[in-house]
Amino acid sequence: MTCFSCLFGRRVSSSAKRHTEFGEELSGVHNVNLFTYKELRIATDDFSPINKIGEGGFGSVYKGKLKNGKIAAIKVLSAESKQGVREFLTEIKVISDVHHENLVKLYGCCVEGDHRILVYNYLENNSLAQTLLGGGHSSVQFNWQTRTTICIGVARGLAYLHEEVRPHIVHRDIKASNILLDKDLTPKISDFGLARLIPANMTHVSTRVAGTIGYLAPEYAIRGQLTRKADVYSFGVLLVEIVSGRCNTNSRLPVEEKYLLERTWNLYERRELVGLVDALLNGDFDAEEACRFLKIGLLCTQDTQKLRPSMSSVVKMLTGEVDINENEITKPALISDFMDFKTWNLYERRELVGLVDALLNGDFDAEEACRFLKIGLLCTQDTQKLRPSMSSVVKMLTGEVDINENEITKPALISDFMDFKVKPTPKTKPDIITASYNHASSDNMENSLLSSGTTCATMTFTAPSF
Repeated sequence: MTCFSCLFGRRVSSSAKRHTEFGEELSGVHNVNLFTYKELRIATDDFSPINKIGEGGFGSVYKGKLKNGKIAAIKVLSAESKQGVREFLTEIKVISDVHHENLVKLYGCCVEGDHRILVYNYLENNSLAQTLLGGGHSSVQFNWQTRTTICIGVARGLAYLHEEVRPHIVHRDIKASNILLDKDLTPKISDFGLARLIPANMTHVSTRVAGTIGYLAPEYAIRGQLTRKADVYSFGVLLVEIVSGRCNTNSRLPVEEKYLLERTWNLYERRELVGLVDALLNGDFDAEEACRFLKIGLLCTQDTQKLRPSMSSVVKMLTGEVDINENEITKPALISDFMDFKTWNLYERRELVGLVDALLNGDFDAEEACRFLKIGLLCTQDTQKLRPSMSSVVKMLTGEVDINENEITKPALISDFMDFKVKPTPKTKPDIITASYNHASSDNMENSLLSSGTTCATMTFTAPSF
């Protein structure tokens, strides 16, 4: 099957040029079937809305039946997105030569004219984001055994990418919406549009930051130096989500419970980790195993990336083949620290005193402490002209000059700086798949609304390069 046609004449259209570029890019890619656009139109009943099972920033996904009788997920990319071209080619190159039980299978693609289409195996049970974290809207039941199987499966898939494939592959966007489930609830890692290859002789690659906030390793976001440990961090967050049954961030919860990883660390310090296990399990789980999984999640998300285990080690700890050394668990890289949300949120609620170090045991001047924090907010305002000079800061710190609270405006949050955006997922029928098979980019956001006022948002971004 081929989508390439001969080009004649002296003038070549921009569409034909893109077509030729695709041909050159794909010439070195093996094991990929090339479908004609006509074949895929027939497979999807002319891309009928009835067959649409997903929609994202780069286009739509349709369920279709191929000529050989196989059911496929057919991802049609929007012709307008330039970034989608790069990610489209990346996904083909990365996934075409890797085969593992816990990775999605690429059947082929179409690059006919302006059409850019990926054809994957169809997975019946959607993504973890929709089924497990989707607020009870799914009929899929996740008992404890199913959850352990999913965790171990995803870990094995990542270990394969990190250690068995040459050159090594870093996924860069491990998250609940990129873990798809087949009819037997076997997990499949999907969406390789952001993946990067790391040659064996290199410890890291420098690249534009891309990924999903909440799952993104903070040191990678700040420095742009990508290692496999960035994926390990993302997996750690996902692991805690699966055990707890909740998203990594819930803006409607109290501050101390808003960020799942922070909540996990606090419970770990109090030796109350079992309290984090999903209440929907109704106590029907192995408490010792559940706490072990949560501790592995903490090991994976440690602030110092060198302390995070390899994915092969994670597999061994999850299966009980290797014991966990609790002395190796250190504080995780918390999203609240990374994004600098907390100070501003507490200021708006007039609760700044709650930010003062608990190790002071209340032995501090509350008024002075709050003044210092307000000065910090003045210094970090979004508009640089509003920030005071350092001589003025000294006078405010010493009390020589009063603070004018009317001058305090919202700080320049790193989340704003890196262009995180959120948009609600359109309302869909219960059997429509959203947030699955979708490319990740600054244009592709998912915000799954949960029941009872709970919000689970994933914000995918690409940071500007400097």
